[in-house]
Amino acid sequence: MTQKISQPVSVLLASDSQIKKTRPSLLFWRSQKYPINKVAFHHSYRHGQTLFHVYSVLSQNFYFKLVLNTDDLSWLLEEYSDVSLS
Repeated sequence: MTQKISQPVSVLLASDSQIKKTRPSLLFWRSQKYPINKVAFHHSYRHGQTLFHVYSVLSQNFYFKLVLNTDDLSWLLEEYSDVSLS
């Protein structure tokens, strides 16, 4: 079951200059590291003048929905789920 939360998290980004893409590669949450294996979905939207990037990612047996605020470069974890229980 997906749980909605709203917690600040730390995220390590990886940038590939050849394909001109940047994606989250490592999530730090609750004193644990979650290597991101796959970006399942990415989209962006604006709220006022602030641009937000939303990433739906998979790490091991977990799904995370991460949101990057481009004004202050902060990350928020909005949802997570243990997909091994599904």
